[in-house]
Parts: sequence; structure tokens; C-alpha cells
Amino acid sequence: MSVELNHTIVHSRDNRESADFLAHILGLTVGTEWGPFIPLVLANGVTLDFATIPAESITVQHYAFLISEAEFDTAFERIEAQGIDFYADPHKKHPGEINHNDGGRGVYFPDPSGHGMELITRPYGGWS
Repeated sequence: MSVELNHTIVHSRDNRESADFLAHILGLTVGTEWGPFIPLVLANGVTLDFATIPAESITVQHYAFLISEAEFDTAFERIEAQGIDFYADPHKKHPGEINHNDGGRGVYFPDPSGHGMELITRPYGGWS
């Protein structure tokens, strides 16, 4: 049996705000609300199910998205246009920069609930 990630729940202060935020950055369409979840389906079929929980209960997570160079250009333009802080590294030591790891480009930025979002155009370490 092959194993695939099907979905994961993303805790958010406001599930609609967080789903809309990421959908806008990535150029995706938010799915239909289902119970307490607002889904965002990725190209590989994995769904991020955004759920509203109390802000003090949110444990900050990291979500990395592998995208094309053209998608990176568009997403990065949206990040800059919205005035979102961005970094070349997850520790925020290089603000206002992108990285060029493994011959690609990458950027880190926070979502409305404080999760660390990452966009990369090449998998790290040559993994595919």
C-alpha cells in the first residue's frame, strides 16, 4: 500500500481569514466550509483544513510549499504588495531577503495566526 498525506488541520484564530490569506498568496481557491473547517486543496491533493480555535491554544507550526519559479514570482509579489514581513531563513535573521538554497529560491513569512509559511522552488538537499 502506498501512503499519502490526505489532509491536516491548521489551527487558526479565524479559519476564514487564514484560508483566504494563504489562498490569495498561492493563487488557490478556498473550498466550501465543512463543519468547523475551511479547506484549501493543494495540487497534490493534500487538503489544509483550517479550524478556528482560541488564540492561546494555537501551537505555531511550519508549512512549506514547493512551487514553480513563475508561481514564486507571483506569490512573492503578493507578499510584498500586502506589506507582509518576510525572511530568508526560519529564524528571522535575514529580514527582507529571500534565499537561494539548492539553486532555487525560498522565503519565509507568517500567516495571520503566526504559523511559519515557507515557499521554495527547489526541494532542500536535492530530495524530490
